Amino acid sequence: MKIAVIGCTHAGTAAIVNAAKLYPQAEITVYERNDNISFLSCGIALYVGGIVKDVEGLFYSSPEELANLGVKTKMGHDVLNVDIDNKQLKVKDLDSGEEFEDGFDKLIITTGSWPIIPKLEGIDLDNIVLSKNFYHANDIIEKAKNTKNIVVVGAGYIGVELVESFERNGKNVTLIDMEDRILNKYLDQEYTDVAEQSFREHGVTLALGETVNKFEGSEGKVSKVVTDKGEYEADLVIMCIGFKPNTELFKGQIDMLDDGAIIVDNYMRTSKEDVFAAGDCCAVRYNPTEEYRYIPLATNAVRMGTLVARNLVEERTKYMGTQGTSGIKIYNHNIAATGLTELSAKEAGLEVETVTVTDNYRPEFMPTYDEAILKVVYEKDSKRIVGAQLMSETDLTQSINTMSVVIQNKMTIDELAFVDFFFQPHFNKPWNLLNLAGLNAE
Repeated sequence: MKIAVIGCTHAGTAAIVNAAKLYPQAEITVYERNDNISFLSCGIALYVGGIVKDVEGLFYSSPEELANLGVKTKMGHDVLNVDIDNKQLKVKDLDSGEEFEDGFDKLIITTGSWPIIPKLEGIDLDNIVLSKNFYHANDIIEKAKNTKNIVVVGAGYIGVELVESFERNGKNVTLIDMEDRILNKYLDQEYTDVAEQSFREHGVTLALGETVNKFEGSEGKVSKVVTDKGEYEADLVIMCIGFKPNTELFKGQIDMLDDGAIIVDNYMRTSKEDVFAAGDCCAVRYNPTEEYRYIPLATNAVRMGTLVARNLVEERTKYMGTQGTSGIKIYNHNIAATGLTELSAKEAGLEVETVTVTDNYRPEFMPTYDEAILKVVYEKDSKRIVGAQLMSETDLTQSINTMSVVIQNKMTIDELAFVDFFFQPHFNKPWNLLNLAGLNAE
């Protein structure tokens, strides 16, 4: 069996490592444009901020490790064309310039995503950079050394984390987003209000509800970001407005969503036989709404890549879908969310109700205790839980992993009230915070 893998970050690495172990007789070849694999891009802000000192820790595999598994590791190779019906690839060696063809019995597509780059005046000026891979991280660190005014465009997780890192390093930071709230896809306003206040208290300029119109510069370098409502000095601009599936090679050959995300079934199979896909190039089954959505997360990618390997020859392990569970730390606030927010649930056409619990996470007779705020979103009629958000200064974010399981298993708010959780005064109260949400909803 000849297996070709295109792309090797989270999903690709998981697929290759597991396939090599499951099918030791298979001939596995991986094609990757870069000279590195498995970089944890979610750690870029930690690297930029100096919290992670050794960048090697952000890599969890290497071309050498794959080669030791018997995999043909073709780093610095760009796949130019894919003929799925005839099972042929056209590949270019980026070092030598040589082009050649290769065949496959099974194809694994793990081409990932790429940052969205808007077509704006001045976008090609120097010191306007992206934040996606290892090279971007090093570029940001090098350029930030001699800059004072940094503008981050995009208030999603990556943008927000970079803002805090730059502010902690003494930079004058502006965060711009066309939405009127940060992290609006993940959190409702009562949570984002608290996070935004923290940024303001630390001197960060929040230019929310503003659209970037153009970039101005001098001597080829950016010096100003112009929005529809203002102008902001900028020695360095980081573009973090989102990602799109990197799937141009396969358009017209396999089924995709309108945004280019590849549709796979519960066994990671595409619409063409012997062609599998996983990770940020794919749509995922989103359990809260039971539809396919584009949710690029490393956690989804490693699960899907592992499932590709398990199901490459026969149906062995079924994909359980995702809740889009995520977490972030903003200064002293530990925040996590899963499933739908109240706003996104209503936008999806669901009729929902919510319950919010504000309580100290452990008994007041303990030497210290902090307040936690938990919000649970559930369908009005069925009482099925579809989302949850949690914020506290003590790290209680693992509770959101529990809520992810609750959503995945279609539990109701009534059932949540009486789920069996342990009690120990060091950690919680006799009625767990999650139980309280169910009880208060009753």
